[in-house]
Amino acid sequence: MITIEKRGILTTVQDLGRIGYQRYGMPTSGAMDAFAMRLSNVLVGNQPETEVLEATVLGPSIRFGEAEIFAVCGGNFNPRLNGQPIRNNKAYLAPAGSLLELPAAVSGARAYIAFAGGLDADLVMNSRSTCIKAGIGGIEGRAARDGDTLALRAPKTNLPRLSMREVPVDFGVSYSARPVVRFTFGPQADMFSEAGKCTFTSEEYKLTPESDRMGFRFSGAEVAPAAGCDGNIVSDGICFGSIQIPKTTPIVMMADHQTSGGYAKIGCVIQADLPLLAQLKVGDSVRFQPVDVERAQDIYLAQRQLLLDLAAHLDAPEEEETRHYLVNICGTNYYVKLREILD
Repeated sequence: MITIEKRGILTTVQDLGRIGYQRYGMPTSGAMDAFAMRLSNVLVGNQPETEVLEATVLGPSIRFGEAEIFAVCGGNFNPRLNGQPIRNNKAYLAPAGSLLELPAAVSGARAYIAFAGGLDADLVMNSRSTCIKAGIGGIEGRAARDGDTLALRAPKTNLPRLSMREVPVDFGVSYSARPVVRFTFGPQADMFSEAGKCTFTSEEYKLTPESDRMGFRFSGAEVAPAAGCDGNIVSDGICFGSIQIPKTTPIVMMADHQTSGGYAKIGCVIQADLPLLAQLKVGDSVRFQPVDVERAQDIYLAQRQLLLDLAAHLDAPEEEETRHYLVNICGTNYYVKLREILD
């Protein structure tokens, strides 16, 4: 059992969301930064899709009613366990009665707290993700409140290589307050002029306060439409990362996005770079860089393989101990396994 002693600004239960229900008008929801969510789960021995707590800008204080293994990933909130600083991207054992605190974010905007064995939160449509607008999932379909309690589904106090369950802070994703975010053009890119596309891919855009889990609104240079186009279309489907330009500046659809919309979409942020957006604070800036679909797929597969290799390493028999190194190939972090020479 854990108790939320202080709720933070917006603390919710999230997993990978409700897959397969958008046709009925149900938002997918789920973690804004799915990579950090998956990584935190791998570090504590869970399946990557296991539910976690997502903290936003100002984190919660959590009391452990029983001993439990946990990890914090994503934005840097300077987390503390029983008053002592702890590191992101590392698994820890919290003794019964321990207090985990996540103060205000120093960098990034969202932190993910995974608990070994998972949380016993409300399951709706095969997901424990909180969708506040629909009032379902997580803790009664709402953000956490002071005094809320959550049971641990299968608490653990031991894991293989517990002391070694740690990766560098830039593992897989290099967060930044001014990231370059890659996207693919379409499906309505032809509704924007060549000059407009050039503007969109060369200028910097700033995140505005009119942003939430549904969508991020940016300010910046105007993206000119093609002749005779006004940005309106017959409503069609929307996915996480869709870049709408309803007037002349972009809105990127985020985890709680609506299922359809009637504004032209110049492109879609590639899945591997959605975490970069998720960690932006109001006032942070971004540049959009076009890539082709094949490149987007290669980047995503490399990022996914990173986590698969990490999980395989952490769960391997002790006699197959390996050391992993990060190298940089074409701007993407790949995880390279090298045999460790043992005494």
